[in-house]
Amino acid sequence: MPLPPPQPPPEPPAKESFAPPLRYLHCLAWAASALFLIALAAPFLGMAALFAPGPLTQQKTVIVAHGTTAADIAAQLEKQNAVYLAPLFHVAARLLANDSLKAGEYALPARASPADIATMMHEGRSVVRLFTAAEGLTSSEIAQLLNDDPALTGTIAATPAEGSLLPETYRYSYGDSRAGIITRMQKAMREKINEIWASRESGLPIKSPQEAVVLASIVEKETSKPTERARIAGVFYNRLRLNMRLQSDPTVIYAITQGKQTLDRPLTHDDLAVASPLNTYASDGIPPQPICNPGRASLQAVTHPEHNDFLYFVADGTGGHAFAPDLATQNANINRWHQAQKKAETHQ
Repeated sequence: MPLPPPQPPPEPPAKESFAPPLRYLHCLAWAASALFLIALAAPFLGMAALFAPGPLTQQKTVIVAHGTTAADIAAQLEKQNAVYLAPLFHVAARLLANDSLKAGEYALPARASPADIATMMHEGRSVVRLFTAAEGLTSSEIAQLLNDDPALTGTIAATPAEGSLLPETYRYSYGDSRAGIITRMQKAMREKINEIWASRESGLPIKSPQEAVVLASIVEKETSKPTERARIAGVFYNRLRLNMRLQSDPTVIYAITQGKQTLDRPLTHDDLAVASPLNTYASDGIPPQPICNPGRASLQAVTHPEHNDFLYFVADGTGGHAFAPDLATQNANINRWHQAQKKAETHQ
């Protein structure tokens, strides 16, 4: 029986081709686009964060000490809840200020951004403080005021010379030195007395700017009334021209206290005789040094005095003085003052 012809081997099954669904391809496309957009926008989002409002809900004072690095300032601001993240502020400081931030006291406004704060500190827009030295304070008193100010630093090595500081209001920042303000006050006094001395009235019986400061310091202590300064200066010049002693009570007080404290009692006859070149009851002419730091008005008064014939003055009980051309009138004014004092005591 003949064999059947051999059959060809069966063909292997065709491999099934895989075609991803169109929806899957769309998802991949969207994901790739999103990643690309995020990568493209990341720098802009970061910059936006630098200018975004910060966490402060109200103004906050922050003090940056000298020598503090930008990184340390960033950490400080985060700790004080002035910025959300320290690294974000550090980036702002690097980009906008090259890490150059100035020490000082800063009043950060509410919602200040990292960029706002970095710019403020780079430009040194710190809080401006004011120190005021009133006319007539002694150098010891001014030094004490500076020492009592906790916003200032350093020490005052020695009490400045009496009359070398110009009473004025001075601007300063937290962390400024006390010695620095003293230097500014001395410079201001030198400039002011030189200016006033250059325009002085001719024929005055004073020989130098220093003598003008000395006499102005006495005028400053004698009266607080602006209208009396030039008049009292005129009285002193009248006495100097007649070789009369100035006989000014404030010089006696300074001779006793040396300007370091107040004298909380009336002067006595023994006080008027105290041996001191500053005591104008016991010494002739102008004292060798000022008894306080006179202000501009008193300096102006002694270089442009009132021309009068008065030789004496005494308190009138109203904060001013009664002036007299002779001793008899002076004694009458003194009696009126005593009577006013007694009347005031009986009504207490």
